[in-house]
Amino acid sequence: MEFLKESLIEEQTILQIQDAMEKGKLTSKELVMYFLYRIAKYDQDGPKINSVLEINPDAIFIAEGLDHERKTKGARGILHGIPVLLKDNIETNDKQHTSAGVLALENYNSNRDAFLVSKLREAGAVILGKANMTEWANGMSSEMWAGYSSRGGQVSNPYGPGEFFVGGSSTGSAAAVAANFAALAVGTETDGSILSPSVQNSTVGIKPTVGLISRTGIIPFTHSQDTAGPMARTVTDAAILLGALTGVDQEDPATYKSEGIAKQDYTSFLDPNGLKGARIGVFTQAPNDSFMPGEYDEELFQQAIHSMQEAGAEMISDIDLPSFHRKWSWAVNSYELKHSLENYLSQLPATLPVHSIGELIEFNKTHREKTLKYGQDKLEYRGTLSNTLREPEYLLAKIEDLYYAQDKGIDEALKKYDLDAILFPAYVGSTISAKAGYPSIALPAGYMENGRPFGITLAAGAFSEGLLIKLGYAFEQATNHRRKPVFL
Repeated sequence: MEFLKESLIEEQTILQIQDAMEKGKLTSKELVMYFLYRIAKYDQDGPKINSVLEINPDAIFIAEGLDHERKTKGARGILHGIPVLLKDNIETNDKQHTSAGVLALENYNSNRDAFLVSKLREAGAVILGKANMTEWANGMSSEMWAGYSSRGGQVSNPYGPGEFFVGGSSTGSAAAVAANFAALAVGTETDGSILSPSVQNSTVGIKPTVGLISRTGIIPFTHSQDTAGPMARTVTDAAILLGALTGVDQEDPATYKSEGIAKQDYTSFLDPNGLKGARIGVFTQAPNDSFMPGEYDEELFQQAIHSMQEAGAEMISDIDLPSFHRKWSWAVNSYELKHSLENYLSQLPATLPVHSIGELIEFNKTHREKTLKYGQDKLEYRGTLSNTLREPEYLLAKIEDLYYAQDKGIDEALKKYDLDAILFPAYVGSTISAKAGYPSIALPAGYMENGRPFGITLAAGAFSEGLLIKLGYAFEQATNHRRKPVFL
């Protein structure tokens, strides 16, 4: 299908695509059609990656309108006409549903755009559709496989469909970007939900500081740790998308602290020499059970360390991070899911079948053949909790999480060793960063002998996204690890 202009689109960066559109070689309509073709051929057929849950029926019309606007008024900016997929827990005020992968919400049409969606539309992006995800962002069952939802089914890893672990819960967002089903995607993270699938699918994922991006219009999991973030094939594209998502939102108090700090353009940090003189602490004390089977590759991790050294970084080996090994309480996640989800469900339209966790549990029992493949033990446990957020267990856990993750965790390590950032294998640092509310970036770091992707993460203090982009970009340019998955 020559008219799809594959050579101008596949594996191309946003800057390259914009250059082609400015020169009249490519249109946003053609871009959307190409991604729809690949979704039909490889996501819903062929290897059936199953990363895309729903397509925006107006995507082509929106693209045509943006093409006309480009001709008559000029492009709005660097995202003008660029198709973006959204994780299925992000609300859109259009013909698309928002369900968090839940069968009970398969007919829910929101009457508002999430704050970040409004920002994307203003920037001229095309909302291409919704990406599949781990149901309820892994809040459903302790037995549920990452990337599975009762509404969407199981997402596969494009580097080894049905073979390699795919990560979660922003699974569809990572797999779709990796497989060139969209230019960009937005995921969300509470703990590892951007970093994990990014590592597994050889993509770049940025988990921002909590409060850099508004959570308004996102189906909640926790008040303390939730954040949306960009997922892309390159650090450049992730940086571009990050800048489009930031902004102070009067409906989200977490964003107030970002005023004057958040940037609308993070591309200024794209420095190929960004690792020169940087001090990076290497964390090697993760126990074996921190990794999924076959996830860790010592040789590739050592290669990543060596690459950073070759690029001019000073690598401080075997740093100590005592709070990493503490027995973390999960009371914050449990109580805040009960509180946030109960409140969210109570405000849904009367036409929907569930308006409380109790009703959701009963709905799932009634439709068990479709909804309870893995059970719902997490949901049932949280259903027994109170909805007041005043319990001693919860309050003490919330305080301890902040103290041990921030003061006695990442902040102390950065100060003690005079570090710019901390390097973790895979995404083992996700929990301490999540509980601190601090940012991390996941980066492709090669492939194992069987073809399975390997990745690393860099973490640092609050609102250090620019620094992490700088370090990540320099590593990416020095190594060029990423390669596209090949479908037979």
